[in-house]
Amino acid sequence: MEIKNGEMSAQAQQVLTEADYLTIEREAETKSEYLNGQMFAMAGASPRHVLITTNVIAELHAFLKAGDCRVFSSDQRLRVEATGLNAYPDVMVVCGELRFSDELRDTVVNPILLVEVLSKSTSDFDRGEKFMNYRALETLEDYLLIDQYRPHVEYYSRQPDGRWILEELDDPAGSLYLASIGFELKMVDVYYGFDLD
Repeated sequence: MEIKNGEMSAQAQQVLTEADYLTIEREAETKSEYLNGQMFAMAGASPRHVLITTNVIAELHAFLKAGDCRVFSSDQRLRVEATGLNAYPDVMVVCGELRFSDELRDTVVNPILLVEVLSKSTSDFDRGEKFMNYRALETLEDYLLIDQYRPHVEYYSRQPDGRWILEELDDPAGSLYLASIGFELKMVDVYYGFDLD
């Protein structure tokens, strides 16, 4: 989903506790993310954004369905326990036991892989403050940023010493090896349905 950049929901006009946010969010008909006492309304995604997200989910699901990893869409809320960020990543992979933030079991806390599809309104946040928060997830090993306007993927992988290494791919015929799950993600599959020439 895409955030309305610079536009906060009515609830974000005042500082909210995370508990207040969750109370509102669990009853809301639309989704909002939460960070630093503010609630940010999510905007609808473009057809390109939705298609790329669907392509990635389909590829990951087909590869992972025989094992103990599961793929989630942007309807699944994630909480970064160290920073309090509540977000809806475009794609999330969790391996092993699902862990939740509370007894309601509707907010996941232990992804191994996160994917965000970039839009004009979210690219700075996804690369900057959101990624800074995501890096506080102890379980996170891989982070993908996918450009919806041209064939371009940024792949961040956590190294054993805690550093993050960036690999970029622009080749429409290329692929990226996602070490966390042992999967080769092909650009032609990411951008299936698009003319990449």
